[in-house]
Amino acid sequence: MASLEELRAARLGKLELIKKAGMDPYPSKIPRTFCLADAKLSFDEYAKEGGKKFGKEVSLAGRIMAIRGQGSILFAVLYDGKNDGKARFQAVFKKDAIDEKLFKLFTDAVDIGDFISVTGTFFTTERGEQSILVKSWTIAAKTLQPLPEKWHGIQDTDERYRKRYLDLLMNQELRELIIKKSQFWDITRNFLKSKGFLEVETPTLEITTGGAEATPFKTHHNDYDLDVYLRISVGELWQKRLMAAGFPKTFEIGRVYRNEGSSPEHLQEFTNMEFYWSFADFEDGMELTREMYIKIAQETFGTTKFTSRGHTFDLAHEWTKIDYASEIKKQIGIDIAKASDKEMMKKLDELGVKYEGTNRERLTDTLWKYCRKNISGPAFLINHPVLVAPLAKRIEGTETVQMFQPLIAGSEVGRGYSELNDPIDQKQRFDEQKKLIDAGDTEAMMPDDEFVEMLEHAMPPTCGFGFGERFFAILADKPIRELQMFPLMKPKK
Repeated sequence: MASLEELRAARLGKLELIKKAGMDPYPSKIPRTFCLADAKLSFDEYAKEGGKKFGKEVSLAGRIMAIRGQGSILFAVLYDGKNDGKARFQAVFKKDAIDEKLFKLFTDAVDIGDFISVTGTFFTTERGEQSILVKSWTIAAKTLQPLPEKWHGIQDTDERYRKRYLDLLMNQELRELIIKKSQFWDITRNFLKSKGFLEVETPTLEITTGGAEATPFKTHHNDYDLDVYLRISVGELWQKRLMAAGFPKTFEIGRVYRNEGSSPEHLQEFTNMEFYWSFADFEDGMELTREMYIKIAQETFGTTKFTSRGHTFDLAHEWTKIDYASEIKKQIGIDIAKASDKEMMKKLDELGVKYEGTNRERLTDTLWKYCRKNISGPAFLINHPVLVAPLAKRIEGTETVQMFQPLIAGSEVGRGYSELNDPIDQKQRFDEQKKLIDAGDTEAMMPDDEFVEMLEHAMPPTCGFGFGERFFAILADKPIRELQMFPLMKPKK
């Protein structure tokens, strides 16, 4: 078997043949009447004998995905990615229907993977396949390296991610999932707009990060000579300012960045959506979220029933409500309201759970994360402790908040709450977060004094909610990294 270097050398020789024939191997434009999907739709009109357009030449263009035949007749399968990547069209090269030099040049200089344009007339082969009988052709882009083997594609995961363009070309299942992911966000956007939400854009560079607990990426603004952070939420504190400004319903879909570890559910860069709804509370948010999730699933995947990560669930079924503290006590026998930090650490050690940080907030959150993996859902997690939700409104007379999280397949797939709009309470909670930062907790929420000042001007009762790509990954039953179009890769050494 020839090495890649030998194959590339052979193709460089073919490139010279194309140049000597007077063809530009990388032209800026080539003949193309319509895409291959439209060629199939227009085939009868153009090929029907006796029709007005009978015999009219058309031009098609695409990448050659297969070549077969020999001698005086060759068959090439063209592909241009239209129609969800399924549209392919057969080009037939007959020696007696094309200039002899062009036929020889095709056989001598063209490879699978090349982009070409063919001009000719439509006809149906004896096997009943719609085809174009080629009368002339020209190169559109010459490939110097071979495509992966058709049936197996790229097997090495690192190579698949590094050469994602080839993976997307050869892997139809992945290609369809990427298209579904785009539809997923379109459906989300259209649903919220149909409910009267205004799509907005908020800063991605911030002086202080807010809206989540995560370690941010830090960079430097040269013009202002100022350190800034890439946002860790989709403008939570900014969208709340819009509530104070009199916008009743807003949402944003955008990229967020968290400088944390990778897992099947976590990445450093991903897409999230957040909406904010004035004069609504977390109960209203739960109703809207359930409706939205069912709509997204039905229109993206054509069903509400899924099996994912060892769990089976139906989003159209009743969503149960699960109490945060009660569920932990039921599953592992520890009362988070009464247990000491040492008792929590002991329980985590018994369970074999690794944990970072020994403050009470981190320990409580880690205990919950161990328990959530056993819940298939659909369900809403409610009654979170105040210490794990520094931006949520307190349930009066308790140490819990008006917060909810959708649970499916053992994972949280969103977070919403009645937003805290008491500036005094908010300042106190920011002060508690500042203590965590001073103690070395890199994921604690940064205080934002200007946000507190906004609250002193009054923000109406508001429900906020957000979810991200994890929801789509669970519905697709794939690791979230697999569904990134271009995952971040370390450079090759």
